[in-house]
Amino acid sequence: MRKALIMSLLVLPALPVQAEIFKCTDNAGHVTYSNVSSKGCTRLNLEPISSGSGGKPAAKAATPSSFPRVAEDTQRARDNDRRKILEQELATEQKSLDEAKKRLAEGEIAQPNERMQGGGINQAKVQERIKPLQDQVQLHERNLEAINKEMRNLR
Repeated sequence: MRKALIMSLLVLPALPVQAEIFKCTDNAGHVTYSNVSSKGCTRLNLEPISSGSGGKPAAKAATPSSFPRVAEDTQRARDNDRRKILEQELATEQKSLDEAKKRLAEGEIAQPNERMQGGGINQAKVQERIKPLQDQVQLHERNLEAINKEMRNLR
């Protein structure tokens, strides 16, 4: 008896849930939806829905037979060309990063007009001057990351 009760409770959520829904319009034209019928309401015919979390998975669209196909050798050649281009871009970007880092290192040396009386350095002026150099270094680093990611995605 207890086993039957437990099984019933486990199966219950899988049963479809259905309720009567009414669309009601008042004298001013305002529309409301309710599960209780009153004057000016019409019953909506809705398909029952399952209370389960599942449902049918979306069907994967098949590629049409008329869709043009690329020969395997052609695709391999394209992938090789892409790899070469990415390797060239990687080398160029690495060189640009090295140059940007060199300019930044040189730019971090305080200029005479950035020195204050008493020998201190005006850090605000230094930061203002080297900010574009830091931005260039960060840009080249992000570009290198993106190129490396693209190269990892190659077949």
